[in-house]
Amino acid sequence: MDLRIFTEPQQGATYDTLLTVAKAAEDLGFDAFFRSDHYLRMGSVDGLPGPTDAWITLAGLARETRRIRLGTLMTAGTFRLPGVLAIQVAQVDQMSGGRVELGLGAGWFEEEHKAYGIPFPKEKFARLEEQLEIITGLWATETGQTFDFDGKHYRLTDSPALPKPTQAKVPVLIGGHGASRTPRLAARYADEFNIPFASIEDSERQFGRVRAAAEEAGRKGGDLVYSSALVACVGKDDAEVARRAAVIGREVDELKANGLAGSPAEVVDKIGRYEAIGASRIYLQCLDLADLDHLELISSQVQSQLS
Repeated sequence: MDLRIFTEPQQGATYDTLLTVAKAAEDLGFDAFFRSDHYLRMGSVDGLPGPTDAWITLAGLARETRRIRLGTLMTAGTFRLPGVLAIQVAQVDQMSGGRVELGLGAGWFEEEHKAYGIPFPKEKFARLEEQLEIITGLWATETGQTFDFDGKHYRLTDSPALPKPTQAKVPVLIGGHGASRTPRLAARYADEFNIPFASIEDSERQFGRVRAAAEEAGRKGGDLVYSSALVACVGKDDAEVARRAAVIGREVDELKANGLAGSPAEVVDKIGRYEAIGASRIYLQCLDLADLDHLELISSQVQSQLS
């Protein structure tokens, strides 16, 4: 079971804070550091000092870390043109020595689009499908050849399809709760399928849909990595769990029901239940980025017990 650290910087974080967390995650043996791709805070937090851009952040971290993998859950398809995103991700992959992964979604948070003047189209899913075809097509085009695409939303003509990532194939993550279109898209383009903030029962059902879609598309269902994203709130005792829950504005009982909360033993047990339904990777949503002791506890008393 891989454990990855997943952050939400739009809630209030500087680049230096993210660098500190990423380096701690690397030193503590976590598999990856991922971040959201949002420009507006959510909920009652003030969001100060303001948003950071996901791919600018990852470019910086690419040069200041050594081992840990870096990626997004999820880059918003509404934020970037697919050709430009292909260049950005390939460049950051080069800067990291081949440690980048691209999570790409349709985009959903209309308020942040309004706040920063970003178009919010109605046909987001159809655009996402074209974006995935373009990005993966550009990377797969042999050097010296050109790439063309004539879609409803995007058109590329005689693209040199450069630069190339360092990795032979940048892993592509697709996720969500949709019952039909999302599994079909994952079956065609994804190396990993992620379901965020879902119960064990709902996760098992969605993993089954993706496996079935993969088989229908001519792939083996086991070709994909299956992962979950869950909020983490771990403490060495009840008081510490309650303190950490209060800091992030959540209730302990709710976190235990819907996330990974409680003692290390409780969290190990729940991770085992996700593993039993096919998850081999967990993204730990860490909302208090100042609490590095939380990461150390998870590393020493949760991660150490996982196979």
